[in-house]
Order: sequence, then C-alpha cells, then structure tokens
Amino acid sequence: MQHLKTAIACRAKFMTRDNKHSFLISLLSGVVFGCIFTCLILINFKNNVPDNLKKKLITANENYLRQLTNTEETGANENQNISLLCWIMTQPRNHATKAVHVKTTWGKRCNILLFMSSKEDVSLPAIKLRVWEDRQFLWSKTKYAFKYVYKHYFDKADWFLKADDDTYVIIENLKYLLSSQSTLEPVFLGFPCNRHDMKQGFLAGGAGYVLSKTTLRKFITEALPDYDKCQFSDIGDEDVEISKCMENIGVKVRNTRDSIGKERFFQIPTELILSNVSDNKALLWYNNRSYYPPLQGHNCCSDAAISFHYITPEMMYVIEKLVYQLKPHAIYRKMDNINISDISP
Repeated sequence: MQHLKTAIACRAKFMTRDNKHSFLISLLSGVVFGCIFTCLILINFKNNVPDNLKKKLITANENYLRQLTNTEETGANENQNISLLCWIMTQPRNHATKAVHVKTTWGKRCNILLFMSSKEDVSLPAIKLRVWEDRQFLWSKTKYAFKYVYKHYFDKADWFLKADDDTYVIIENLKYLLSSQSTLEPVFLGFPCNRHDMKQGFLAGGAGYVLSKTTLRKFITEALPDYDKCQFSDIGDEDVEISKCMENIGVKVRNTRDSIGKERFFQIPTELILSNVSDNKALLWYNNRSYYPPLQGHNCCSDAAISFHYITPEMMYVIEKLVYQLKPHAIYRKMDNINISDISP
C-alpha cells in the first residue's frame, strides 16, 4: 500500500495541447496492453489532482484491466518485410531534451530514422532545413522535409511516417496495420479530424501520419507544384495543409479504427480520453474535432493502438520498459483483424 501511495504522489499533471508536462495512460500492444493503463495512471498523479478525480481514473483503469485478462500474443516476424522511414519534426533547442530520447526509444525500431530541424546535428542525425523555427512555419518545414525525403530516400523505404518529438509510436503495431495495405496505392493514415471546408477532414499532426510510396510521389510531383492544389505560402497548420493537398489530388484518408470502432492514433493525452474529464480544453477539442463519434472511458481505445502524443522523455522510457520487457504471467492477446476502408464524407 505504501508503494501505491508513493507512486500516486510521485507524478502527474493534466495537460492541454500547449502544456508539455503529460503522462501516458494508454493501451499498448500485445502482452502488456492492459497493464499500461493501470501502471501509468499510478505513475502520473500529483497532489493537486482532486481526490474524486483520482478515484474515478483509478476505477476506470482497474475495470479496463479486468476486461483485458483473456489475451493472446501474435508472431513477431510478420512485419519484417515492411520498410518504414520515420522523420521527426524537431528544433535545435529540443535536440538534446526530446529528440535524443525518441532516438533511444521507439525511433530505433524504424528502418530509417531522420530528424528535421533548422540546425544540423550529426549525432541524431538532424537535417538542416532552411526554414524559420516558429509554429506558424510548420507547413514550410513539412514541405521541405518531405522534399528532402523524396530526393534522398524515396527508393529506400516503402512507407513514410511523420511524427513530433513528443510522440511515441509502437512501430510493431503500425507495421501490423500497414501489412494490410499496398504501398502501390495512395494511402494516407492517421487520426482524422473534421473540418467544415474539407470533405474528408485532416489528419492531426501530433498523432503522426503515414504516407505510402505512391502518396509521397503524388504529393511531391502533383500537389506541391500546383498552387491550386497546395498552399504556396510557407505559413499554415501543417496537418491541415497537407491534408488539403491530399484531398485535392484524390488521395483518400483511410479509416484506421479497429473492427469495433476504437481509435489507434491519439492526438491528445489518452488519460483525458480514458477519464472523460468534461471541463478539460483538450478533451473538448477532441470531442468537437474527432471525425468519428469519439469513444471515451475504458472502452475508448484500440488494443492495437499505434501512437500517443504529448509524451515526456521520462515517460518514453517507462513505456519502453512496460511494452518490451514487462511480461505479465498468463496474459495473452490476439491482435484485432484489420479491416480498413476510405473515409466516407
């Protein structure tokens, strides 16, 4: 009991999109999916969290864990033939505080790992792009990053993931999802958000999004050169602008939910979705922006979840330990069958 109290007291801070101190309460892959929610809810509390909210969160996670006790593992070799390039959006001040921790955790499971910044750093490696480091210029950085990838790595990978330096990705689950798709088709995957002026919405940047080889080629050769299809200005929200480009060249956003409608990509902290804190700004954004009716509470998220946003460096190592080393006795999980379709406006 003393250990539990210590764990609860040690850490937590709810965060919005602009608050970088987050923790992860998330379902993760295979063997330890249920344990992640329970362990992280204990790790990430602080004394300023109301007692009634603590009780609500803990109860939700305990119920979720009980739901996941009958599980089965899947094979580890099914994803070996999928070649994935991951490029990470970062900046000079984050090289040593965020980017390096992506490299030493989940990034090492990418077939090719690159960091896009405005300053070169051979230790990552970080590619120097001639862009301004400011949020309003993220569209500029995204365009130049994909141009660089297309020029130097197009023939070296089949799939291309963009993620932030505070995103955690379970590469095995991503490759499992990609195993059902053809890189010869125009595939665009991520967390879809609705927008009044876009038929198929846009894919949220923080959750990460994936382009097939065909999609990358069409984006570079058909969309970017045509200012009627892609915004010429360097100013703009990168996730909205790239999604507009895709829509204008006929690339369909795919429905990445699992067979029972649970999300795989997460733009906001999953503890907020799990607990359903009604007055939280990030959760209100999630409820308003989700392309599909959002699921909340312990039934919120897919057993084969892929990405989580707003993850601190410390939590990346916690996730590493729980996912890849912790092995609960007698807990097995069968992976969900993949059935992806285009989003229907």
